Amino acid sequence: MDPSRPPEYEPTAAETQAPTAATPEKAADAPSRRIARRWPLISGAVAVVLAFILGALILLRGNGRPIEADAEWMEEILEHRSPIWEVPALVMNFLGAGIAGVFVIPIAIVVLLLVLRRPWAALYFVIATVVSAGLVQLLKTLFGRARPEDMLITSDFGSFPSGHVANAATMAVALGIIFPWLWVWIAGAVYTVAMMVSRTYLGAHWLTDTIGGLLLGAGVVIVLWAPLAAKLDGENTKARRRASPPTPPSSARSGR
Repeated sequence: MDPSRPPEYEPTAAETQAPTAATPEKAADAPSRRIARRWPLISGAVAVVLAFILGALILLRGNGRPIEADAEWMEEILEHRSPIWEVPALVMNFLGAGIAGVFVIPIAIVVLLLVLRRPWAALYFVIATVVSAGLVQLLKTLFGRARPEDMLITSDFGSFPSGHVANAATMAVALGIIFPWLWVWIAGAVYTVAMMVSRTYLGAHWLTDTIGGLLLGAGVVIVLWAPLAAKLDGENTKARRRASPPTPPSSARSGR
């Protein structure tokens, strides 16, 4: 569903009676087709560029050393560390990377999309995940920022941006676009914020690292949405038709 479509929108008779064999582009509405040429490319690109700029500013300002906001946030985290909070933080660490975050969860989502007959959505999710992860590694190598010293876990080199947060933001925004329901967006936002807090709580990242990961992950997904917007919305439209009971012709209703 296109976000520009009003909530009270009701499909026309022509839309509800269109053959389900139509291509996704034909099933999509006009606003979603225009999306491919408008704001996703601009807003997504701006988010990605801001992630690059943030990393560059951190590097130029102090050779990667924490800025004032980083230091103050880390000080608060260290003061409030407790075994109670350590367990959920470690759970988020497990979900955001490794076998679970890189293979199990993404593959499960792709399989679910294919079962739901959403091949374009599955392709979109795969491309967004791969591109986001690739850019994270590029920026880690480019900026080479050192991680905080008070780490509770072991991590590889490169603090900016947070790969866990970029992965969470990529998944949250992609699923919000594929399944445009309010609860999906809320769940994705909660998951992403929880990932941001957990990364700083464990001392694996500075606050600005998580902000950079958020910008990068969300920006990549939005940019890639532009060329696939019509196909994704078309699949949504076809899915709604399959889920809705067939409407009897008007002539049959009037003859009762």
